[in-house]
Amino acid sequence: MPNFLVFSIDMAEINEKQQNIQERQPVVVVMGHVDHGKTTLLDYIRKARVADKEAGGITQAVGAYEIEHNGKKITFIDTPGHEAFYKMRSRGANIADLAILVVAAEEGVKPQTKEVIKVLEQTKTPFVVAINKIDKPGADIEKTKADLMMNGVYLEGSGGQTSFETISAKSGLNVDKLLDLILLTAEVEGFKADASLPGEGFVLETRLTKNRGLEATVIVKNGTLKKGEDIATKTAKGKARILENFLGKQISEVMSGAPAVIVGFEEMPQAGEAFMSGKDAHGFYAMESLVERKENLPTAQGASDGLVLLLKSSDAGSLEVLSEIIRNLPLGKPIKIVAESVGEIGEGDVKMAISSGATIVGFKVKAEKSSVFLADNQEVNIVISEIIYELVKAVELLFKKKEEGLVVGELNVLAIFNQTKLDKQLVGGKVVSGLLKNKVQLEIWRGEEKLGEGRITNLQMGKKDAVSVPEGNECGIIVGSAVAIAIGDRLIIREK
Repeated sequence: MPNFLVFSIDMAEINEKQQNIQERQPVVVVMGHVDHGKTTLLDYIRKARVADKEAGGITQAVGAYEIEHNGKKITFIDTPGHEAFYKMRSRGANIADLAILVVAAEEGVKPQTKEVIKVLEQTKTPFVVAINKIDKPGADIEKTKADLMMNGVYLEGSGGQTSFETISAKSGLNVDKLLDLILLTAEVEGFKADASLPGEGFVLETRLTKNRGLEATVIVKNGTLKKGEDIATKTAKGKARILENFLGKQISEVMSGAPAVIVGFEEMPQAGEAFMSGKDAHGFYAMESLVERKENLPTAQGASDGLVLLLKSSDAGSLEVLSEIIRNLPLGKPIKIVAESVGEIGEGDVKMAISSGATIVGFKVKAEKSSVFLADNQEVNIVISEIIYELVKAVELLFKKKEEGLVVGELNVLAIFNQTKLDKQLVGGKVVSGLLKNKVQLEIWRGEEKLGEGRITNLQMGKKDAVSVPEGNECGIIVGSAVAIAIGDRLIIREK
């Protein structure tokens, strides 16, 4: 009898647990090649324009949105499509339950399409295909299907099991059918969650705001996240002081499968980290020491005589991408990054730039007025853009100028007196900037083209030998060079 009673209690506990485990909404990531219509598709689905708000028409931060279709909810993660954002796409695929691979019918499979297919295979993420832009001139659905098959995506009806739908994200044609396909795939996969457990999931994105401090965008994958509970990742902890849904409305709890914004972390959690909530959450926290964090930063490397940068970004994911791209630029020499952080550019950043000789590079951030004033006074260069490749070009230009050296003197050639021997060309001109020095190397420029180099072997001002000639004065010089100097050329001396 006692054994039977124990058995009955165990069965009751099992039944209660089974009742708590319920179907949850799927988390879906939208992926594909740049300009194939990922953001346009999400715009249509949630009836809100996003593409117009994104600089350059490229989505540059991971966002999460929740919609309802046929009485069932679906959470969408919008991932950047530009090639610079591979890591963020990979992270999105790991966090998501399902994926939509968007392929434009007039272009077919492109390099990033292949990359996405590889990510989906590596992460074992179930996916459906949306063949988009079928209403555009040049759209070729059959060719696109053949391209997909050639790249290992075997579609239904062609000997494979991958579901697909032909759509126009712009007009909304067949988008409802695509959503039906998502719900059907989710039903087959059978995503479940236990609402009675504390909330747990993944950090999608983190940012530092001026008024509220640290914000984290999260996806709850199991349990229920409640306002006021302890929260933690491996590297950050705190309390969920504020919970908001994706529309920015304050809420008291977040159910499994839903996205949310948490305000209350004491440290900056890392994008892609797992998080936990509830009374045991802080036991999950294993904060690294500040020393360990600095030692592990790959950005702390670089040559002291190379380009020195300080990176700032609006959010952690974008900062990670910016740092990755800049550190791997094929410039021939390493770049030293003295610090990287999220948030507006403040006086502390400028002071660090002053002490380290760094240029501040800001991605999707603003500079405080006081920091701009300080930077101007101390001649600290600040480069800000909302387009990551504009920043890359700016860094490449900075590196080029650094390699070329600072211009310390420039002469405009006004006359050629003797050119019988190129190793002893006698020319006259005016020093238009800096200081022209004797016995130094110089560059010969014609317009915007560098013709070659030479060396000043003699310098005269007022028919007398001179060690140097300051700006605004005319002088004569003897130059040895393999290049024949002409009137109008610029002779430039740089500090190497």
